[in-house]
Amino acid sequence: MSDDTFIEIGLVGRPHGLRGEVGVDFWADSPDLLRGTLWLRPGRGAPRPHTVAAVRRHQGRPLVLFEGIADRSAAETLRGMHVLVPKDRLPEPGEDEVYLHELLGLRVLLHDTGTLLGTLDDVQMPGGQEVWSIRTADGKEVLLPAVDEFVASIDLDTREVRITPPPGLLELYLETPDKSDARAPDADAARPDGPDEATGA
Repeated sequence: MSDDTFIEIGLVGRPHGLRGEVGVDFWADSPDLLRGTLWLRPGRGAPRPHTVAAVRRHQGRPLVLFEGIADRSAAETLRGMHVLVPKDRLPEPGEDEVYLHELLGLRVLLHDTGTLLGTLDDVQMPGGQEVWSIRTADGKEVLLPAVDEFVASIDLDTREVRITPPPGLLELYLETPDKSDARAPDADAARPDGPDEATGA
């Protein structure tokens, strides 16, 4: 399978216990996606199939045991790998739901003014929190937490998303520091304390 036939649904975390289980930061809603065969990709390498031997939940997080992974040392080799499934395994999204990969490439507009901010370039999941990476026309990156408060609408037909970013967020990423106020060091301030050589005082 080519890499574009997959969709990322999680990230392998640290081993749990001694018998090879690993925690998974799981971003999908359907627990059935963690059964059967998963494809694990190390960084930007090629994804490889791994058969799930068992899956259970522990403190709200899935724990997965893969066939051939029998101890903690073997489980450690999977840490940090991206968890993928073929796109044709995805269930139909519910009403008003979209998959993360469908967001990529959408135009991002400011809801209040209709101003084009940029293009939704990437979706990141630090700590399980969905964050959008928006790329502006001049190449700057704006990171927006994708919570209901900041996302006004998503329209896949028009390929547009409208956002209401919190005050100060755009200025944080888009404003260029004003160097006009930079001042040369004060010559007098640079002198060491002591008698004034010019006056001999």
